[in-house]
Amino acid sequence: MKTRFSQDIIPLSDLKINPGKIANQTKDSHRPILLTSRGRGIAVMLGIEEFKNHEEERAFVKAIAQGLLEVKEGKVQSLADAKIKLGINI
Repeated sequence: MKTRFSQDIIPLSDLKINPGKIANQTKDSHRPILLTSRGRGIAVMLGIEEFKNHEEERAFVKAIAQGLLEVKEGKVQSLADAKIKLGINI
C-alpha cells in the first residue's frame, strides 16, 4: 500500500466540502488518506477493511511478541503436556 502524495494527502477543508468523495476514495483506493490542517498532518482515514486488517495484524504481532517473551522466560511446556491439556489423544 504505497502512498500517492498527489492523491492521498488532502486538506481538511476538502473533507468538509465533499466528505462522500473522500470516503469513497479511501474505500476504493485501499490506501490511507492523510488529512492536513495548515499544512500539517492531523488525522488518517482508512477504509473499514484496511482498518480491520491493520487491527488483526497488530493483534497477531502482539501475540507473537507475547509468546516469544514467554519462551524467553521459560514459560514453556512439552508437546505431550500441551496435547493432554487440550484433550488431544493422538
